[in-house]
Amino acid sequence: MSEIPEDLRYTKEHEWVRLEGERAVVGITDHAQNELTDVVYVELPSVGDGFAEGQEFAVVESVKAASEIYAPVSGTVAEVNKELDDRPELVNDSPYEAGWLVIFDLKEKAKGLLTAGEYRDLVGG
Repeated sequence: MSEIPEDLRYTKEHEWVRLEGERAVVGITDHAQNELTDVVYVELPSVGDGFAEGQEFAVVESVKAASEIYAPVSGTVAEVNKELDDRPELVNDSPYEAGWLVIFDLKEKAKGLLTAGEYRDLVGG
């Protein structure tokens, strides 16, 4: 069974969001990394890039497939997880901590995100 922390928000596309004031830390869920299996490469945007909610902002490649990652919020990339350049397996090993992808400066209040319970219902957890 996938880990689904209660303090995060989620999307139907299996991204998680940790809201921290005017910023949002974003990654892919434990469920998503389990489906992908071994992550071998992560393509991240550049700091300063802007994205609208629902727009593709990253690609996670595994031995099985490449998956587009969509912005769960609208905003500007404030920080990217450079550690993933050399250690993409962090997405598998620690999807909610060391394996985060980017931090967005929010352009507007996040909306339409699922609670942990709603996400659990979605993935059958």
